[in-house]
Amino acid sequence: MLSSRWLGILALGCWLAAPALTGGQEAARGPRYLAPTLTADAPVTGPIRVTGGIITGSVLPDGVRTFRGIPFAAPPVGPLRWTAPQPPRPWQGVRRATRFGPQCMQPPIFPDMVFRSDGMSEDCLYLNVWTPARNPGQRLPVLVYIYGGGFVGGDGSELRYDGESLARRGIVVVTTNYRLGMFGFLAHPELTRESPHRASGNYGLLDQAAALSWVRENIAAFGGDPYRVTVGGESAGSISACALMASPLSRGLIAGAIGESGGMISPTFAPVPLAEAEQRGEEFARSVRARSLEALRALPAKSLLKASGRAQFPAVVDGWFLPQAPAEIFAAGQQAKVPLLVGWNLQEAGWRALLGNREPTPQNYAAVLDSLYGADAGEALRLFPGTTPPQVMESGTLLAGGRFIAYSTWKWAELQGRAGKRPVYRYLFVHPRPATIAPAASPPPAGAVHSAEIEYALGNLATNRVYAWTAADDSLSALMEGYFANFVKTGNPNGRGLPHWPAAYSDDSARVMILGVRPRAESGRHEDAFRFLDRSYRSSTSAP
Repeated sequence: MLSSRWLGILALGCWLAAPALTGGQEAARGPRYLAPTLTADAPVTGPIRVTGGIITGSVLPDGVRTFRGIPFAAPPVGPLRWTAPQPPRPWQGVRRATRFGPQCMQPPIFPDMVFRSDGMSEDCLYLNVWTPARNPGQRLPVLVYIYGGGFVGGDGSELRYDGESLARRGIVVVTTNYRLGMFGFLAHPELTRESPHRASGNYGLLDQAAALSWVRENIAAFGGDPYRVTVGGESAGSISACALMASPLSRGLIAGAIGESGGMISPTFAPVPLAEAEQRGEEFARSVRARSLEALRALPAKSLLKASGRAQFPAVVDGWFLPQAPAEIFAAGQQAKVPLLVGWNLQEAGWRALLGNREPTPQNYAAVLDSLYGADAGEALRLFPGTTPPQVMESGTLLAGGRFIAYSTWKWAELQGRAGKRPVYRYLFVHPRPATIAPAASPPPAGAVHSAEIEYALGNLATNRVYAWTAADDSLSALMEGYFANFVKTGNPNGRGLPHWPAAYSDDSARVMILGVRPRAESGRHEDAFRFLDRSYRSSTSAP
């Protein structure tokens, strides 16, 4: 699971990603962020009938139609708190889908999250659609994008996830909310007993599966093809895409997957057995003096959010959404047999995640490796060498990033490459962001940090006014957006005008696309290092 230490590293990475932010909705109105192009007098589009009723949306200046805040499930409040998502409640008349729904309950952890949501509420199960289609018969490919945030933060309204740019490339884009933290992952024996599936926890993942079901049933009305749906996301969104590929409830609803930094594979948010999750839930209930499920559900959402603090609520091998851990499902070849585009960033975590406040000397570094790997420390030092302070910082960054999230991403690609029977396209994002626009609270990071690729891949550099984007950044963004759009359309990122991206496992070479100002395909980059981590994790667990 994602430990509190690694969650702290993720939070630090997000701080580095947006040094000039104050966070939340206020930042969305600040001068450094490009406001959405939707205005109060935007032309109305629709009506469209969806599950629950009729909606209208708005037409953006470039002709893309947008529909915001569409309910895909009933509000998970009162007796529906900690239940699987239920069908949306029908409404009368025409619903104007012009405002983002509320963000799900979450603490203000990540200052780079710039929301356009309508406040915060337990009533948060809404999704958003951007479509370039002019009529329902076009059957365009669909991308359902899931936000990151360690399963404790994030929202489908975030500026960096805006779907307009990709929609201009002929794709219907959907962003969706899902329950977070203890609202999304609390398990408890009473919840298990009341469930018809004898399962509890995983409500946030069930929300994502419900959104995919909504897309299957409704996206044709927006000109999308319900059978050409790619699910994608970054960090927690990437981990979710991995889980959705594995789950029997959702794997039949997707035709492709995109994972940016993270798989639901040890040590990254690996699911725990149901009994362990139930025990954690009981401990939490005792901490808030709730002697019954009824009492727990009666507590105000804000009180529960405050009480949950830094408590961890991991995903659960519940026997329903996850009959086994995803790694076991992938190893058995029972996951979705779909193309996968997957990768990570060169600086997912910094060397201080290993050394703390100690200086990056070879002696300190060797001591850390000895404490981590014991008899295998010599091999670790060979693969992650540290004979000088600069080399310690470079190798320590690679190792910390691997232990944090890159290894689980690599393992997901490996398992899919072996048993998925469809192409896997791997990338390594190496491009650091440019200088910040003065005045800035801190200098930009020196490397390609966690989450830095999002605006590039989704074509949203313009939404982030913290950085002084250059022509090189624009060029890389166009390249990545082209790769992502082609993959959503065809299951293959290649296309006219783009450097060739070979499949990773089409032969004995584990090829990877280096995404930077000089994009190129390489073979075997860091492969031995990740295979060492793989042996290390497998020797300490029963993982495949």
